[in-house]
Amino acid sequence: MTSRPAPSTIEEVARRAGVSRSTVSRVLNGVATVDPKMRRAVDDAVRATGYVPNLAARSLVTRRTNSVALVISEPPSGSAGAEFLQRIFSDPYFGRVTAGAQLVLRATGVHLVVVPADREAHDFVLSYLRQGHVDGVLFLSGGDEHGLPRALFDMNVPVVLSHQPTAALPVSWVDADQTIGGRLAAEHLGRLGRRRAVVLAGQPEVAAARERLDGFRTAAGQLGIDVTVVHGDFSARSGTAGGRTIVAEHPDTDAVFAANDLVAEAVVRVLVDAGRRVPEDVAVIGFDDSTTASDAVPALTTIRQPVEDMAGEMARLLLDRIRQPEQPSRGVMFTPTLVVRETA
Repeated sequence: MTSRPAPSTIEEVARRAGVSRSTVSRVLNGVATVDPKMRRAVDDAVRATGYVPNLAARSLVTRRTNSVALVISEPPSGSAGAEFLQRIFSDPYFGRVTAGAQLVLRATGVHLVVVPADREAHDFVLSYLRQGHVDGVLFLSGGDEHGLPRALFDMNVPVVLSHQPTAALPVSWVDADQTIGGRLAAEHLGRLGRRRAVVLAGQPEVAAARERLDGFRTAAGQLGIDVTVVHGDFSARSGTAGGRTIVAEHPDTDAVFAANDLVAEAVVRVLVDAGRRVPEDVAVIGFDDSTTASDAVPALTTIRQPVEDMAGEMARLLLDRIRQPEQPSRGVMFTPTLVVRETA
């Protein structure tokens, strides 16, 4: 039986690169002040020797795990258990967030761990994060700054939120101006001459849902558009239920502004099945500009927020916070845009 060769050591890398062991260590730990020529020599030596760093040993020195968590939280009124897990892994929005964050983190050698946090799992999630399994948290939620984010802040866990906090919580955040998104939808419907709109809104306790509704209502009022609000959530099932409500209780509706693209696509199916033409009889606008919007038949007119760019910015802010814990928190606001397709 052929014996497996012994793994190469950091000393071998140093000899091959012609540098000291400490220089190799500094390169492997990402210290920015290393001379570029030395860095290239070490990188070449690592490849030539097949050296694999001992991450466990390195973490004892750096006190870092080189992992961050993407915590996907659900409001109290949201789904839980298997239903929640099924939704987050089927909704294209969450896939776009993961992809955007991953692109930034992977380039720095940091792993991303997805941690679902429905209302039944909050204690479990806090226990996991408290044990130091990750260096920081990307917190994805519509508004929970009194719950998990506050607990993480009190535990000194670096955290970046996916929404602008309404409470006095000094953490960094990234968001899109949801109010502008709602306004863009109302203005487009006004240009189309629509006057009786139904908003299929998300949960009132979710900041993004409230802000989209507020922006739409304000602009609709200025444009003379009557608005009826039907509250639901961000699921396709909610869109189906909302569509049935429109058909049964609001037959004169000529426009729908949906909580997101999943809701919008479901509404279109219900309206078409009920004999309504989209967009001739009822114009429909979604939100997010996910793959659902472009792949739907008919293709959805929607409000685009640059989700991948936003997630990438969250990752950069979190890495900055991990490296420089004392720096002040920052907020970054993106601006949504209207994408016109076939439904409005």
